Amino acid sequence: MAGRPAAVTNTSSVPRILIVTDHTNLARAVEHHLSIIWPDVMCRVHSPRTSGHLHSAFTGMGFDAAILDDAVEGDAGMQWFENLMHREGFPPVVYLAPGNDPHLAENLRLRGAADCLVREKIDNRRLDSVLRAAVLKRRQDLALRSLKPQARDEAAAFGGIRISGHRFVRVLASGGFSMVYLAESERAGDMVVLKVLREASDAADAHKQFASFLQEYELISRIRHTNVVRIYDLGLADDHAFIAMEYFSRGDLRSRIAQLKDPQEALELLLQITRALEVVHSVGVLHRDLKPGNIMLRADGSLALIDFGLARQFNAKFETTGVGNIFGTPYYMSPEQGHGQSLDARSDLYSLGVIFYEMLTHRKPFVAPTPLGVIYLHANAPLPVLEGELRRFQPLLDRMLAKLPEKRFASAADLAGTVDAYVKGLR
Repeated sequence: MAGRPAAVTNTSSVPRILIVTDHTNLARAVEHHLSIIWPDVMCRVHSPRTSGHLHSAFTGMGFDAAILDDAVEGDAGMQWFENLMHREGFPPVVYLAPGNDPHLAENLRLRGAADCLVREKIDNRRLDSVLRAAVLKRRQDLALRSLKPQARDEAAAFGGIRISGHRFVRVLASGGFSMVYLAESERAGDMVVLKVLREASDAADAHKQFASFLQEYELISRIRHTNVVRIYDLGLADDHAFIAMEYFSRGDLRSRIAQLKDPQEALELLLQITRALEVVHSVGVLHRDLKPGNIMLRADGSLALIDFGLARQFNAKFETTGVGNIFGTPYYMSPEQGHGQSLDARSDLYSLGVIFYEMLTHRKPFVAPTPLGVIYLHANAPLPVLEGELRRFQPLLDRMLAKLPEKRFASAADLAGTVDAYVKGLR
């Protein structure tokens, strides 16, 4: 980069800049320069090559400006520019062009760009001036919008509840205790899933639901791991509790299982889920509802464990379910969970064994006409037998699906070590 302006401290709130590029070195150079303009600047680098396209409903509401690389996705910068310009309320865009072309620069400015700079040799003083003007204009525009409370309130309306800092997109699901929405979050600077607690019919139920809802957040918020869902926020809006968490545009593991043909890939997916359980169990949490629908796919191909609504802490001072009650999904329940017995980490490992069998064969190991029939088979039916080239995984599967917990792997860490050896071809 050419030139270097003196560091200036921004006296207003910290600017947030979105950088769209597939090139790590360029992103680092731009971030470095921005940190000189604003020492506390917050940057988000979005690489389409690894993270895919921005969600169609994304408007950049959490950002003051965006910097777009012409070389994104090879040379698709202009297509990206057109797409961003058609998003209502999108922040000002500074375009990094492939060369010094005055006609291109003027054309881009006429079509809405804040400015166009030469990508290979960015003029730092000009970028400084352009970004300051862009951030100021963005905040002035937002201030004008805030004077229209009706439009603002409509955008932040989730059912009959207003959740500020979030923009409603659509309903994702409706459960017994909560509503689940797709939203754009100003704080996260991204699309999020908003889980909003429903209003209970009486005070006692409301207290119980709120305690369970809060417990779910507290359990997950302790965990920082690639293969566990990211939690962005917990709050209260109009006396309703809500959690804002990571959104997964590619859906869950069920779609991936339907396409799986390579046992090696199944092993690698198994290892990711096992690593997630390892860290979950390390903070004293049982998942208790492990199934493909609760394992999500990121754009970069990684998996993330979600939905801790049935989770509980080891040795908790209170029970989230009564003794003998059965909660979870029968197809993936351990024998002890199906019969309402006490559980430990090995119950989750059994559920993971069922998922592994399904990844290998595209079938569930135990199927019956009724949920109770499935529960009976988990406890009494012979272990499933793998055939052909899959036979080499039989010892692994047998330990994961052992009827008695003491016959299974002792921990997720123990299982991870064995699966890693399979992945590396050592077994």
